[in-house]
Amino acid sequence: MAEDGVLTSSNGYLNHEVAKKAVHVAGFGEDRVAELRSLLGKVDGDALRIVGIGAGAWGSVFIALLQDAYGALRDSVQMRIWRRGGKEVDKPTAEHLFEVINAREEVLRRLIRKCAYLKYVEARLGDRTLYADEILRDGFCVNMIDTPLCPLKVVTNLQEAVWDADIVVNALPSTEIRPVFQQIGRFWRERRTMPVIISLAKGVEAALQPVPHIITPTQMIVDTTGVPAENVLYLGGPNIAAEVYNREYANARICGSEKWRKPLARFLRQPHFVVWDNSDLTTHEVMGGLKNVYAIGAGMVGALTNESATSKAVYFAHCTSEMIYITHLLAEQPERLAGPLLADTYVTLLKGRNAWYGEKLAKGELKIEMGDNISGKGMIQGVSAVEAFHELLRQPSLSVMHPELNKPVAPVELCPLLRALYKILIQRNAPPGAILQALRDENMYDPRHRIEMDAVYIPQLLRAEKEPPLTIVSNLGSKEFGSRPSGLVTPFSPTSP
Repeated sequence: MAEDGVLTSSNGYLNHEVAKKAVHVAGFGEDRVAELRSLLGKVDGDALRIVGIGAGAWGSVFIALLQDAYGALRDSVQMRIWRRGGKEVDKPTAEHLFEVINAREEVLRRLIRKCAYLKYVEARLGDRTLYADEILRDGFCVNMIDTPLCPLKVVTNLQEAVWDADIVVNALPSTEIRPVFQQIGRFWRERRTMPVIISLAKGVEAALQPVPHIITPTQMIVDTTGVPAENVLYLGGPNIAAEVYNREYANARICGSEKWRKPLARFLRQPHFVVWDNSDLTTHEVMGGLKNVYAIGAGMVGALTNESATSKAVYFAHCTSEMIYITHLLAEQPERLAGPLLADTYVTLLKGRNAWYGEKLAKGELKIEMGDNISGKGMIQGVSAVEAFHELLRQPSLSVMHPELNKPVAPVELCPLLRALYKILIQRNAPPGAILQALRDENMYDPRHRIEMDAVYIPQLLRAEKEPPLTIVSNLGSKEFGSRPSGLVTPFSPTSP
């Protein structure tokens, strides 16, 4: 990126290879920016404004990638990121951050040059408190301290961040989307044109009234903001945030309307981060939520079997069959579990934060009572998704024919792993070992039976209804919040990145 007129690397230091790449990016980047500016009706002198909402690991990396790629075109495109202010960086994290800084000469030199190093010394000595938004401005995400990013423009006032945004990148946990985007929707009431929104969120809500149905993150955004559905897209793929920023090869799909997905795919594509476009938004979003559910179980299985390759492979076969079965309930002709869709599932089961959480639970290093917002990791979104999918699929009104018993049953009866995770994480009446018991059940049938079931599509499962305020069901009881579909089942956490 360009800093004080000097081209620097993503970590802020002079690098001729980075300079050559940046010049290359600038060459084709101008055409990509011009295409989006034209579609959005931007006039000369009015920069294209891209705003990230939520500053967890992937949200911060996503905006940092754009800053690295297009930061030199500051007259044409500008990036900023919103996160709430006031989150303190604890002493152990401050100490570790100091070690990270001093282990990287290029980062150390950048901070010294900007007169920003002293505050990290003071924090290391306990003489000063650092804040998450403060360190993010210097390129440090509190959930990913070991991977310094480029410096970012950070805004803590939500209205200031979004009021004139052209493209909004939603990186909030699914449990945070409604309250934040309800505020954003109020800020946008007077807008003549609505922005384009790219959602990175993975998770769902389940609503039981007027009929049982599921609500995906993009539907939540449309519902709360009034932004046209064609302007709201989903991006997902096999992306571990730190590895993507460290230029490990990755790919993704951006899903939604053809008007926006194709130019956005071109705009987001980089040599190490290939983005394809796809029309099946529903399957990709649902899979994005499901992979977090089953990743928790994958972590448990690995820990409980001493990382047995055989046990993990058996789990993979059964969990992917449950995922495919659930997507067939929700979509008449869902995208096949292949390419980035399969890779996203695989990498999340292998190394994501949800798998890490399951592993720590199985080893006794974390307790379920500690909650699902973990310091240094952020929100474990698979926990709320377990509750949402289970509550939806256990409804007797959604009966399907059992392939072996030949009688109608609730859909969840064909998902033994989902049922086991619900007992462990939500009901809390079974130990992590229950996931192995479900996997090793002698009566478990061949997973292909789920995949080959005919006529399981239930159209009402994607029905979206606007209803009066409702009672939210959570592990801590119930409380009123906002205007949401009646009978919604999802935990709500007031903490946001």
